Amino acid sequence: MRLCSIASGSSGNCIYTGSGHTHLLVDAGISAKRVEAGLRALQVDGKEIDGLLITHEHSDHIQGAGVLARRYGIPIYATGGTIARMKTVKSLGAVDESLYHVICADRRFTIGDVEVEPFSVSHDAAEPVAYRFTCGNRSVAVATDMGVYTDYIVERLQGLDVLLLEANHDIRMLQAGPYPYLLKQRILGECGHLSNESAGQLLCRLLHDRMKKIYLGHLSKENNYAELAYETVKLEIDLGAVKYKAGDFDIQVAERDCRSEICEW
Repeated sequence: MRLCSIASGSSGNCIYTGSGHTHLLVDAGISAKRVEAGLRALQVDGKEIDGLLITHEHSDHIQGAGVLARRYGIPIYATGGTIARMKTVKSLGAVDESLYHVICADRRFTIGDVEVEPFSVSHDAAEPVAYRFTCGNRSVAVATDMGVYTDYIVERLQGLDVLLLEANHDIRMLQAGPYPYLLKQRILGECGHLSNESAGQLLCRLLHDRMKKIYLGHLSKENNYAELAYETVKLEIDLGAVKYKAGDFDIQVAERDCRSEICEW
């Protein structure tokens, strides 16, 4: 399988994953032009994309979805609640009804040779999900936009080879920053975003001997920065009640404005 973050952050998200035969995008929250440039770097053409899987309807996850769907006829997979909200977003433009495919959390389905498992996350959206992908004995997950993690989340992220996990904000930066009080409370709440500390604590419950790579994604532009997210997550692992140290794993921050390294396994 392969995974590459084309863009990941509070200003726009688009993740490529797939096998040698199946090409998928998780979200398209940047312009279609930027998505296409990212795909070209992966030697993938837009018309080769077999599915666009939407996590939820916020603009930083769907900005380019309409253009891509119309230009290449890409099927859009999302929950019923998400699709209903997407259809009310005027900037998305008209999308052929036949391109929408309703999915349900905890109901697996296949696209090509990849099995897709959507699972519910806690976020202030209509019916948000994250995704786990499996091809043969290889697996990867993209899990962002969740205010808290639960045993349910932990169970669905077990045994992964590769994980892109939200490390959205530093709590102290957010609390001291310029955001209005209600917005701060929303981000910190159970339907907000995962902090650096929480990301590290969650990872402590997911690490195993065969994990090949961890991406830290969806960083806030105003309330986080790459070095802080990286060091905070590392510290949580090193101080955690686990047999591992952060140095045992390949951990990388997925940047908002540039493509990540391609992970192939």
